[in-house]
Amino acid sequence: MINVADLISESSLPGNYFAPDAYVQGDFESGLIENRQGRRLLALPDTLLKGLYRGLASEVGPAAGMVLYNCGCKWGKNFFRRFSEEVSNYYQKPVEQMEMIELIQCLKQCWKAHGWGIIEPNFSYYQQGFLVVKVKHSAFASTVESAEKPSCYVEAGLLSAFFSELSGTNLHCIQTSCESLGASSNQFILGLATRLKPAEAMVEERKSHSAIMQSLCQER
Repeated sequence: MINVADLISESSLPGNYFAPDAYVQGDFESGLIENRQGRRLLALPDTLLKGLYRGLASEVGPAAGMVLYNCGCKWGKNFFRRFSEEVSNYYQKPVEQMEMIELIQCLKQCWKAHGWGIIEPNFSYYQQGFLVVKVKHSAFASTVESAEKPSCYVEAGLLSAFFSELSGTNLHCIQTSCESLGASSNQFILGLATRLKPAEAMVEERKSHSAIMQSLCQER
C-alpha cells in the first residue's frame, strides 16, 4: 500500500527561497539583519551612500566612475558565489544544471529581496552577442546626484561580474538609460568589451537605448 504522507513529501517542490518574509530575518530593534542561512546583511541608508559618492568624486574626480564600476565588479563576483551556493543548496542541484528560466526567476527574486529594484534580463539579442538588462525602481539610481549621463556604475559592475561568472565569458556592461535622468528604468547592455566600445560614445552623445542597440547590431 502506498503511504500518502511519503508520496506528498517526495513530490513537494521547494518554494521561493528569497521570499522576503523568510529570507530576511534578525533582530530589527538591535539592528541585526541576517538571511535565512544566518549570514549578515547590511542596510545602507541613502545619506551614507551619497556622502561616500561625494567624497570619492572629490578625491579622484572623473575617475570616480571607474572606481565605482570596479567596486561593483568585485562585489558582483562575491555575490555570484553566495547566490550560487545558496540556490544550489536549496534546490539540491548546481546552478549549471538549472533551467535558464528557473535561474533567472531566482535572480529576480533575489534582486527584489535585497531591495535593489525589479530586474528583467532580456535575451532577445543573444544571437547578436548582447544581453540587455532592465532594472526598475533601482536602489542605485536613487543615490545619483547631478548626473548628466547614466551613472549607476556600481550596478553596471555588479551585473558585469555576475553574468561573466554565469557565462564563463568576460563581459563588459554599459548603462544606456537611468531613472535619475527621468527614464522609466535603468537599462544596461552586456557583451564583449570590443563590441561595446562604440556604445560608450553614443551614451556620451545621449543617444536613446533603442538607437544604441540598433547601431550595435548593425555593426556586427
